[in-house]
Amino acid sequence: MKKVIIYAYTQFNLGDDLFIKILCERYPDTQFLLYAPRGYQKLFHMLPNLRVFPSDTLWFRGVRLLSRKLHLEHVLCNIIAKNYDMAVYIGGSLFIQGENWKKEFRNNKALKLTNKPFFLLGANFGPYDDDEFYIAYKKLFHTYTDICFRDRHSLELFRDLPQTRMAADIVFQLQMPTANTQEKMVVLTVIKPSIRKHLVNSDQLYYQKMSEVAIHFIERGYQVTLMAFCVIEQDDEALTAIKQRIPKHLIPNVATYVYQYHIDEALQILVQSSFIVASRFHAMILGWVMGKPVFPIVYSRKMTNVMQDLHFTGKYCDFDALHTLKANDVFASLNNSTINVSNPVKEAEEHFLLLDKYMK
Repeated sequence: MKKVIIYAYTQFNLGDDLFIKILCERYPDTQFLLYAPRGYQKLFHMLPNLRVFPSDTLWFRGVRLLSRKLHLEHVLCNIIAKNYDMAVYIGGSLFIQGENWKKEFRNNKALKLTNKPFFLLGANFGPYDDDEFYIAYKKLFHTYTDICFRDRHSLELFRDLPQTRMAADIVFQLQMPTANTQEKMVVLTVIKPSIRKHLVNSDQLYYQKMSEVAIHFIERGYQVTLMAFCVIEQDDEALTAIKQRIPKHLIPNVATYVYQYHIDEALQILVQSSFIVASRFHAMILGWVMGKPVFPIVYSRKMTNVMQDLHFTGKYCDFDALHTLKANDVFASLNNSTINVSNPVKEAEEHFLLLDKYMK
């Protein structure tokens, strides 16, 4: 039996948690190890081949802090991984240049196991502001066994590295639950814009526009579900702020859902909807996979990159143009914002092309 370490964004974000689920379910005869907050033991209790080692214990946090102070992160990772065959770093927006990017780079560099295969699957690169960030990661990527990006823009940045490839987002591989669509139920997945540096002054405008969209649907006989994908990124605060802007007499038509431990429950809400207003990247992807009309609210270039790759021709709104958004334009997208996902579903499997061979 192969033994594999998973590195991922483990902050109870629905999209990133789906990556882990898909990976473990694809290789049921492989033993996986994930360092994550102890809540992930509850989240993934149904995966017998995944061992979650709690990263939020006092002992583990102390050891990691000491290793960082002594600049021994690489040594620590290799001690932990000595009994494992390879590592898979799986996720989406893993390489964004922030103020402390050099510290984050050292952490990413330490994940590379000495003389063992290392796979990077499902990511996009950027946004970034200067070449030093790009050059540093290009040198690091050169040491990886296999890299499969989820968008063409990222691939083009590293096309001269022989181990780089591209495939549609991994979540296109997800096996969806079955449920009857509720004809007049719309889901608005929401975000708190200001946790992103380039959207620091956008909260109030965004909350107002989302409340206007919710009201427009309610007045036309729809039930509206405001949905938060990630508490650590304060989606739940955004949910509350939007709901407070909806008149009290309409509140009986508003439901709220905050994801944390129940993936299938969250997917059921989306699959039962008749329309999705997607402020979250993976709400957009999930909506397409489920065959739902989707209206994207674009907070990051990663969304437009994927829309271009998949030739999405429906309407959407970028944050730069959010002040022009009209609720009736969103409503008009009910009938013309789906895409044919047969090709992306097939292409998404190519993320695992080389990993399949190593697993055998």
